[in-house]
Amino acid sequence: MALARGSAVDVREENAGRQHSRLVLGMIDELLAVQGMRAADLDGVAFGEGPGSFTGLRIACGITQGLAFAGDLPVVGIGTLLAMAEATGAERVVSCLDARMHEIYFAAYEKSGGEWRIAHAPGLYAPVEAPPLPAGDWFGCGSGFASYPEELARRYDGRLAGVDPDVRPHAREIARLALRRFGRGGGVDAAAAVPIYIRDKVALKTGER
Repeated sequence: MALARGSAVDVREENAGRQHSRLVLGMIDELLAVQGMRAADLDGVAFGEGPGSFTGLRIACGITQGLAFAGDLPVVGIGTLLAMAEATGAERVVSCLDARMHEIYFAAYEKSGGEWRIAHAPGLYAPVEAPPLPAGDWFGCGSGFASYPEELARRYDGRLAGVDPDVRPHAREIARLALRRFGRGGGVDAAAAVPIYIRDKVALKTGER
């Protein structure tokens, strides 16, 4: 969880497996209390819209809608792969999350004038079929590079200036990106806040395995 106020972003995080639904409301209360705020003082609510864990995305969206409906607040969904690109500090980024089932969630972004441009929109691919990249050096990030290092290294041979497989979607970058979106009037009604799953199933059938 993160609370952005002006240029400062306060963060609470815990690697707690599948306990996020139990912890998240307490983190929100703590962040607000430290800043001397109430939920009614918020100007907008942002969430990681996906792709990612189906359960995690639903919880994030549900909490966001609850806060937004209660306070009549605008909502912004920020892509998890874009948040990863923001976290790297690089300007040409390939974001890859391990999607299990020998697939990756993939996107590529380029930054120009402080704003991100989509080079390849988020999609689901086998690592060996990841989309080609425009010319130039790129920085790779995310768990996809940890799970499929050889396949992605071959796919992007000579195109990656560096790789950090430990980069993950984080509320800190989601908050920062959301501030820019809100500043451009990009907030939407809470009812329009929906997860982006990309994949429509979470397990292979016996025959497919």
